[in-house]
Amino acid sequence: MTQPDLLSSGIEGLDEVLDGGLPSGQAYLVRGGPGCGKTTLGWHFLTHNLDDGGPRLFITLGESHDQLRRNAAVSGFPVEAVEILDLSPDAEFFVQNQGFDIFSAAQVEQAPLTERIVAQVNALRPRRVFIDSMTQLRYLSTDAYQFRQQAVGFLRFLIDAGATVLFTSEGSQEAPDEDLQFISDGIITLQMQEQGRHVQVSKLRGSSFRKGRHAMRIGDRGMVVFPQLVVGEQLAPAAAVHQRPAGIPEIDELLSGGLESGTVTIISGPSGVGKTTLGLQFIKEAAGRGDRSVVYLFEEAVDTLLNRCEGINIPVRAMVDRGTLAVIKVDPLLYSPDEFANQVRLEVEKAKTQIIMIDSVLGYKLSFREDDLIRNIHGLCQYLKAQGVTTLLTNEVESITGDFKATELGVSYLADNIVFLRYLEIRGQMRRAIGVLKKRLSDFEKTLREFEISRYGIKVGRPLTQLRGILSGVPEFITSSNDEP
Repeated sequence: MTQPDLLSSGIEGLDEVLDGGLPSGQAYLVRGGPGCGKTTLGWHFLTHNLDDGGPRLFITLGESHDQLRRNAAVSGFPVEAVEILDLSPDAEFFVQNQGFDIFSAAQVEQAPLTERIVAQVNALRPRRVFIDSMTQLRYLSTDAYQFRQQAVGFLRFLIDAGATVLFTSEGSQEAPDEDLQFISDGIITLQMQEQGRHVQVSKLRGSSFRKGRHAMRIGDRGMVVFPQLVVGEQLAPAAAVHQRPAGIPEIDELLSGGLESGTVTIISGPSGVGKTTLGLQFIKEAAGRGDRSVVYLFEEAVDTLLNRCEGINIPVRAMVDRGTLAVIKVDPLLYSPDEFANQVRLEVEKAKTQIIMIDSVLGYKLSFREDDLIRNIHGLCQYLKAQGVTTLLTNEVESITGDFKATELGVSYLADNIVFLRYLEIRGQMRRAIGVLKKRLSDFEKTLREFEISRYGIKVGRPLTQLRGILSGVPEFITSSNDEP
């Protein structure tokens, strides 16, 4: 059996959800309330691939010809390439109180709207047709049975004429659209909620599709869809695992050589202890080998980070100028998790980024409109692992001293490696320590070492073998009081 050709929806992210596009020669329902973007999706569909896609026809039963062209031109759609058949009521209809007799079983040939549709389709022979909206025809039918018969006949006429059809519905409690869902070959639902815009495909005859809700944004250039990352998909060819050292011998000794590619590392500790600085040290060493990294800042401003790094011998500005590092500020509540994940995908798949740092996990949680932190970040980390990317997550814990906690957001299970930093009070001084709690792919040093940040960079001391009770936050010497750790 010959598979139908796939027609692009005109929206790259939506085509990915549709597993390549819409099978040609069928009719697809686009559902959604007012303002969800149904007409915008229709313009994308009609104006895509104009050089080799045949004539295009927009049949409108609601908005007028002039309104449609004016609104579409604002988003840059080439409206002049689309033929618009305006069947919407005009001012004369109101003044003269005329009614439409459409698709009447007894007077099909005499029905004014039917004649206009048949004439336009026969003259144009369109390859793509968009109808906005079929709900208007329902109000012109005497009962549900007549409407269903009319809708089936209308769509079959267009398909037999060689068209692929998108038609919209404004389903509501007063006018449900279950009958249109049954007769359609595919269903695309657009949603606009407090959490943002989403698109969902629930039916697609003759083709597979990606289930679930996918983030969507409508801007001055039309619609963009951000497919939800699915664990196990987008796999890259298996690559040899290699270590990414920090370039500081003592840290590399702690980690038995460094962090492995394709792993997720949580760098945990209280505020100000040096988590971001430690992550940037790994990035600095990778940049020296020509590897590209991206840091996503959810809390700190980019200029603040750049200025701070200049004072601790981490040349972030120089790395940015050379193209081995991108520092991106993620503004709170601006994106959905799916939008952010697709930004990361572009960095990995198009810019060939090898290290991704998210600073921080708490900032990530607070910056998005959705609160399912674990599901979202799990999918992103699994994708990055499958691509062989080294992922660094900074995680802030509230306690400065006291009982040890690796994380406080329930994300520790995501980590292949957990490196922790903490404050110590020794002889009346606030000091820092670094240790490794977990390393999945190799052994690691079980001791803690003193950790310092100076204008010369990071300095790590010998193992703190003379102290005990460090993890409890109440360290004490186990040798004479004259010995220094």
